Amino acid sequence: MTSTKAFPSDLEIARSVTPRPIVEVARELGLRDDEIELYGPWKAKVRLEAIRRLEAQNPLGKYVVVTAITPTPLGEGKTTTTIGLAQGLGRIGRRAAVAIRQPSLGPVFGIKGGAAGGGHSQVIPMEDFNLHLTGDNHAVGAAHNLAAAFIDNSLHHRNPMGIEAQSIQWPRVVDISDRSIRRAVIGLGGRENGPPRETEWQITVASEVMAVLALASDIHDLRARLGRMVLAQTYDGAPVTADDLRVAGAMTALLRDALKPNLLQTLEGGPAFVHAGPFANIAHGNNSVLADRLGLATNEIVCTEAGFGADMGAEKFFNIKCRASGLRPDAAVVVATIRALKMHGGVGRIVAGKPLDPVLQEENVPAVRAGSANLAKQVENVLAFGVPVVVAINAYPTDTPGEVSAVREAALEAGARAAVVSTHFQTGGAGAEELARAVWAAAQEGAPDFHMLYADDASLRDKIETIAVRIYGAAGVDELPAASKALALYESLGFGRLPVCMAKTQYSLSHDPALRGRPTGFRVPIRDVKLSAGAGFVTPLLGEMRTMPGLPSRPGGENIDIDANGDIVGLF
Repeated sequence: MTSTKAFPSDLEIARSVTPRPIVEVARELGLRDDEIELYGPWKAKVRLEAIRRLEAQNPLGKYVVVTAITPTPLGEGKTTTTIGLAQGLGRIGRRAAVAIRQPSLGPVFGIKGGAAGGGHSQVIPMEDFNLHLTGDNHAVGAAHNLAAAFIDNSLHHRNPMGIEAQSIQWPRVVDISDRSIRRAVIGLGGRENGPPRETEWQITVASEVMAVLALASDIHDLRARLGRMVLAQTYDGAPVTADDLRVAGAMTALLRDALKPNLLQTLEGGPAFVHAGPFANIAHGNNSVLADRLGLATNEIVCTEAGFGADMGAEKFFNIKCRASGLRPDAAVVVATIRALKMHGGVGRIVAGKPLDPVLQEENVPAVRAGSANLAKQVENVLAFGVPVVVAINAYPTDTPGEVSAVREAALEAGARAAVVSTHFQTGGAGAEELARAVWAAAQEGAPDFHMLYADDASLRDKIETIAVRIYGAAGVDELPAASKALALYESLGFGRLPVCMAKTQYSLSHDPALRGRPTGFRVPIRDVKLSAGAGFVTPLLGEMRTMPGLPSRPGGENIDIDANGDIVGLF
């Protein structure tokens, strides 16, 4: 659903609901009062010992991942659908929880605006969710930049470890989209300001520390992962880790509280775990393993979200997150909108911040059929892992019966168990009851044949090509010299068994955002490959993918302000 003048804004809807005391939500989950740490009346952190206790005494619930078709710059309502689905499951009598990421301030003040869901399917309090919440993202940034400071401090003090300055691959981070510091020279102004060298800034949510936070199983695993992170190399080619620099302990101390999952609630009072926020086009794009474990130990079913299309967040959910957690998914939901399928079918153009192209609001069944090739491919991508699929058609007022029928036909032909229209944006859980029934049925069947796409002992090159060919539909990959050199180095250092975390555009199944629909015959250029030894993966950089976004010509932050009462306005 799109907002109209007659339909209230997301912020207005969020403020129309009086949240339940979060203590009440926690008690319903079986959490003891001494197992939660309150951050005001509406949000709390959950102590890790509670997860271990509840896992030991409760059967685990069903595990459902929500993914999508290749999105437009406006997004297709995947977070909204995840929340609406959980609300719908609650309405049909199931104890259901949401487990989603915390948004980055980059998109909040940039293109997409808030990420708490939308309409009558949101997580509240909406302002807290979108801004600082409990400070986790800031802790990630501080821990990451502490390691960067230790590296340059070691160089300044006569470089006792013999670090090759040109080998340093540890950037600095900030949780704001700021293209001007993508590449920079630091250490200017004389000897006391440190040695001059070229470096880069990434957005915080793309950092390895954020990935580590999301994948760690407990505080000791967090400490070990941080210690293994490779920051640079010595003159003789040996890796220099955070443990070598003796900074990993201090980083762990900064992240001790951030490791605890955050408990909030949906508009309809159900539990929502909001924890970690790695980008899916750069990092692995999934919320934390700990939040999922907590949800599974306290509910019959958990709806977790994987970023962007199934070729991105869902592929990484299966190949990286499930590898790390040992958890097995029971079902998947692929979210589609008819407006996006029309665009993939060659009709209209969608630009964030500009009015929707009128042609996308006109009935065009042939365009929907043509664009549904993208939907079919994303359904196939999930089925490649042996996981049953339900397609959620996120409804808009301009959708017509003929267009819906075309989507349903394409989804079922591709192998989906069901394709269901959902009106959760407009009507909340009531509009997602049919979707909830279909998802519950799929989850009951489960995924007995769930499997990874590639074996651990496959070479890094084979893993990259497997994803490019089988998930993207590419004809093959082309390594640039920097990528070939990096792959050879990582294999020689013993990192060849790691999974790969592809960094590419979210706007195409390919590396090229201009290739819409279901492109074929293309080859994927691998520009470079980065190592994330602590997170436990290597990251190939495809095409022109960057690790620091830029702001659009009209940033979303222009709309955010305070009103006469001091309340925040302008969060969509």
